[in-house]
Amino acid sequence: MYNIGLRGRVDRRRTMEPTEELLRVPSFDDSYPRLWTRSSLGILAKLVIFLSLPAILISFLGCGQQPEYNKIDFRNIETAEVPASEPPVVTLRVAAAGVLSPTEELRIYDKLVTYFAEALHQPVELVQRRTYAEINDLVKSRYVDLAFVCGFPYVAGHKEFGMELLVVPEVNREAVYYSYILVPAESDATELKDLRGKTFAFTDPMSNSGRLAPTYRLYKMGETPDSFFGKYIFTYSHDNSIRATAEKRVDGAAIDSLVYDYIIAQEPVVGKKTRIIETSPPYGIPPVVVHPALNQEIKARLRGLFLDMHRNETGREIINALAIDRFVIGNNSAYDAIREMANVLEW
Repeated sequence: MYNIGLRGRVDRRRTMEPTEELLRVPSFDDSYPRLWTRSSLGILAKLVIFLSLPAILISFLGCGQQPEYNKIDFRNIETAEVPASEPPVVTLRVAAAGVLSPTEELRIYDKLVTYFAEALHQPVELVQRRTYAEINDLVKSRYVDLAFVCGFPYVAGHKEFGMELLVVPEVNREAVYYSYILVPAESDATELKDLRGKTFAFTDPMSNSGRLAPTYRLYKMGETPDSFFGKYIFTYSHDNSIRATAEKRVDGAAIDSLVYDYIIAQEPVVGKKTRIIETSPPYGIPPVVVHPALNQEIKARLRGLFLDMHRNETGREIINALAIDRFVIGNNSAYDAIREMANVLEW
């Protein structure tokens, strides 16, 4: 009889009724009899014979000729080589600060990303974010491998986690740029003080040319943006600030000289609708940066790729489209003027 246990499993412990005749087998000490069934004795007899067979065979073989066996020398066995697995494909991530609006940025950087991918033989991805602070966070977290940033974000990143210069662009044989104060062409303003109480456009809260430099200019006048302007806004890209000024949606704006020169070269009508009323001193040009812990070999390859772009036809076409002459090695001290303004304003 089988008992069905938990979960439907069969309990194979069988209970037997003592229906077979019990035989008493004499022992050396008859006071302790052992009880066996006839079936048990039969099984035991077979087991004894079975266990004796190896001894019988061994005895038989020992009397005759030993059989020959092929011997295997395991010392000479060659181990099969396991083919190495293919290394994982690593994507190079490139971040671009919102100097230009996203659509314009995609158009400008698309060819550059393709150039990197072909030269490095690996996928390259362009990463965009709305603010300069977000780009700095991507570099800090090492989500991106390199980034195009503005002067003040570089100064802030260098102070915070050692953000490192990779290369800098050179324009008109100089690695500098300026902050422009821009107004509509029909404006009566001839300098920044004429914009008191007006509507003004900054670009990004961390932009040097688009906020830090004009705010420092106001500081030297004994003013702040809150005390001086009637209203101010952030457009989060220099081309947006330029177009807002050209369309008279604001009375003035602080913009990157490189972007302004690029825009009016592409769209001369924008130049006719705007006018520069002030130009700042020169500042260290917006650089290409990396995290300081980036692999040295990768860093060297990337730097070499940038430095050689002006030496081949495809590279020249791309840097010409970016309105720069070439990439060169940068110098951290070129950004000291930006550091000084940030320290004075306690930014």
